[in-house]
Amino acid sequence: MMSLLELISDEGWLLDQLSVIMVLMGLLSYVMLRFIRVPYGRYANSVFGPPVPVRFAWFIQELPSLTLPILYTLWYPEQSTASRILLTGFICHYIQRTLVYPFLIRGGKDTPFASFALAFIFCCYNGYLQSSYLCNHAAFSTGWSQDPRFIIGLLLFVSGMFINIYSDHILRNLRKPGETGYKIPRGGLFEYVTGANFFGEILEWTGFAIAGWSFPGAAFAVFTALVLTSRAQQHHQWYHEKFEDYPKSRKILVPFLY
Repeated sequence: MMSLLELISDEGWLLDQLSVIMVLMGLLSYVMLRFIRVPYGRYANSVFGPPVPVRFAWFIQELPSLTLPILYTLWYPEQSTASRILLTGFICHYIQRTLVYPFLIRGGKDTPFASFALAFIFCCYNGYLQSSYLCNHAAFSTGWSQDPRFIIGLLLFVSGMFINIYSDHILRNLRKPGETGYKIPRGGLFEYVTGANFFGEILEWTGFAIAGWSFPGAAFAVFTALVLTSRAQQHHQWYHEKFEDYPKSRKILVPFLY
């Protein structure tokens, strides 16, 4: 059997393999979602397991992506400035996703157990991947926090987070208290694209990948882009099927382009 030191020394190789697998999972998800709709929210049904209350599902499934980087930061306090900033950004995203977003949901449908379980597993997977890399394996140069790639990446990350949160705010406020139906989103980037919230999250993790300039970060950005592009395509089709007056000029995901 390998000794503990040998296992630790091989973790960098393991993180690379996990990054490759994440990209492959994203490609597989993109292909599968061309034929089936993700069983959550408006597409939820009993075929994918018993229902889980939506607020509970969101809180629990996102929790590993919040707790793991916090624990890694406590266990490995000696980090570079760049690693500390990136971990802080990651934690801030998941504070909002775990402790804020679920409790603002209005009238959301219960989540099928299969969707909940897969999301929980992914958050464990990615929480470990990003936290372990940034705490133990990132080798940033002394001046990396002043590098144009780091600065541009952070600007994209913050911009994407703002777009994502503001777009969720618009979607949430389409419903008055007690309402459960769907309406055409108006305002913000929804004037230009169907998937404004998805565009924001893709921009966010693209910025994270550029700022970190790493394989794990890039793998997460690619996975996010593939999965959320599929969801935006499905939502765009659904809106056109449900609403005859849905704006014909509205793109799917990227303003003016796609």
